Amino acid sequence: MKKITPLLIALSLLTASPAAWSKAMEIALDALHPESDHLQTTRIITKVIDKYHYRAAPIDDDLSRAIFERYLEGLDPNKSYFTQRDVEHFSRYRDKLDDALNGAELKPAFEIFRVYRQRVDERIDRALKVLDGEFDFTLDESYRVDRSEDDWAKDHATLDELWRKRVKNDFLSLRLTGKEDAKIRETLGERYEGIKRRTHQLDADDVYQFFINAYTLSIEPHTSYMPPRDAENFDINMRLSLEGIGAVLRMEGEYTTVQRVIKGGPAAQSGELGSGDRIVGVGQDRKGDFEDVIGWRLQDVVDLIRGPKDSVVRLRVAPEKAGSDGPEKTITLVRNKIKLEDQAAKTRILEDMPGLGDLRIGIIEIPTFYRDFQGYSRGDANFKSTTRDVRHLLGELMEKKVDGVIVDLRGNGGGSLTEATELTGLFIPSGPVVQVRKSTGELDLEMDVDPEMVYQGPLAVIVDRSSASASEIFAAAIQDYGRGLVIGETTFGKGTVQQLVDLDRFVFLGGSDLGRLRLTMAQFYRVSGGSTQFKGVVPDIRFPTDIRHDKEGERSLDNALPWARIDPAKFQRTGSADFTRYTDKHRARAARDPGFLFLMEEEEALHEAREKHTVSLNEAERRREWEGTKKERLERLNRFRVSVGLPPESEDALNEEDDEVAEHPLNEDGEDPEDVAISDIGAKEAARILADYIEDTRPRSAMVD
Repeated sequence: MKKITPLLIALSLLTASPAAWSKAMEIALDALHPESDHLQTTRIITKVIDKYHYRAAPIDDDLSRAIFERYLEGLDPNKSYFTQRDVEHFSRYRDKLDDALNGAELKPAFEIFRVYRQRVDERIDRALKVLDGEFDFTLDESYRVDRSEDDWAKDHATLDELWRKRVKNDFLSLRLTGKEDAKIRETLGERYEGIKRRTHQLDADDVYQFFINAYTLSIEPHTSYMPPRDAENFDINMRLSLEGIGAVLRMEGEYTTVQRVIKGGPAAQSGELGSGDRIVGVGQDRKGDFEDVIGWRLQDVVDLIRGPKDSVVRLRVAPEKAGSDGPEKTITLVRNKIKLEDQAAKTRILEDMPGLGDLRIGIIEIPTFYRDFQGYSRGDANFKSTTRDVRHLLGELMEKKVDGVIVDLRGNGGGSLTEATELTGLFIPSGPVVQVRKSTGELDLEMDVDPEMVYQGPLAVIVDRSSASASEIFAAAIQDYGRGLVIGETTFGKGTVQQLVDLDRFVFLGGSDLGRLRLTMAQFYRVSGGSTQFKGVVPDIRFPTDIRHDKEGERSLDNALPWARIDPAKFQRTGSADFTRYTDKHRARAARDPGFLFLMEEEEALHEAREKHTVSLNEAERRREWEGTKKERLERLNRFRVSVGLPPESEDALNEEDDEVAEHPLNEDGEDPEDVAISDIGAKEAARILADYIEDTRPRSAMVD
């Protein structure tokens, strides 16, 4: 049988009659089928996971049901396309996907996807018809934005009503930003047509990736498959001078969402982009048109955001703090490479402030655990490294006769395990730092073999919900050794180790290009025996913002590996103080501190925004809600700004909708004073806690020079 290429199909559709169009679409759908490489890749992936993955995951009926649910969720996360009848039709595969995987039989996944693509066509056609009509925004109607936990729509009539409200909500959201109705219709028409177009651009490799990752993510959230095309793009981007904004992105439903911003990058330096924010549009240069990216594949959005160093990218963002019905804002960023020097450790001294008396506390901020591996392998005696830099900074602080040191790991997502181990060694005698247990059960100890303690004085470590991986290893070791106080928020809880596996190595005859598998192969354990996985590191003294941490970090991810315990390593605690005894003093201070009051109000507002899944479709009511939210935000922000000596923010600054976003004047270090003041809330309180400890337990001459 002659093979019909997608290009020939596309060309034939340009001049086809309606009947021919329908027939061509059937051919196009039938042409979407698994290829021989997919079958071979499936056999290799299942065997590699079975042999090397840290979690034993037999391919059985239980796993089949999990894959089934995750595959449907991946295709239709907001339950906007499939009906209950569709799902019932698919259910014949619910207990058979394990057999399909074991037999490398991928037809069920492709059949489900073909129906999905048909449903997208139907829904988008319906949306475009609704868009051509008129809307009455005086009616008392509401739209449920988040349907992920709802039942599947009963029938097509139910979906018609859902999409009528969706289009009306999309229209109202843009109307409230000041756009004219004609421009709104144009924007939404392009958005909906784009969803349909991109769905038809998905090929067999994309369908296979969706399905095989439904399998890997049903085992554990950090294991995933990267097809050859994405692997090639990854390599190209690593080699060429393509730069970014310094943000880790992920897909949540139809939205590209910021998982975290990277310290030292353009996004972090702007102070405008935060975790949980949704990117809804991307524009090139300062005046280029915005590309609506709702419903786009993550890789396609990333490709738009990346670009040459010093070029400008503009993001249209729906801030998480504004809620599902809040106003969008524009952020202008200059692309740049995140250099080691931008993320290097730096130090400052806190003194002459309430709660410290005449004590001087040095703070060492470590954005990431960096190490110049190339310089090290070349034998460069001055290669860049976290430990080398901190050793130097400690020397400077001791020369300045500080009374205590704080290591600030807030926002530090990890990095080099070697650096985490060696950095710990600056503060403890020789001994184990972390235990690494492999999938085989083999246990490795990462050791500090240098008996020198560079600094023996009073020590504290500040962490937050974004401190992860290597940060958790360091904080846990300091806590287990009793070497210092751990202060702040419960950490992220990522205590697993991933390795990128080239699948071609398992093809004996060669010549294949099967992609790569990111595989979880080991888990970290503290020297005291408990894992850093899932639970994270719980501070000795917890800030009042450490609430609802069960919904943050690793604990919020489906199928995350659980906390576990192994035998403790042999180590000698260097301290025995009960640090929690300083909690009462901390709580009394925090209860009246304007900074913590501001943070708690922000936390509560964010929680309310996250929990709000339904929005009004009445324009007057929606405007009142918007104005009320902005007014509350401005009032609490200005209470805080005044408390730290900054001028009140104007309402115009929060209403800024132009491409050139208003910026605060920067201080002499190039930092936004408001961002510095917010960061100082935790840093200054940590200094006061350490001062309590110093005054209570140590003479001020405890510094070792």
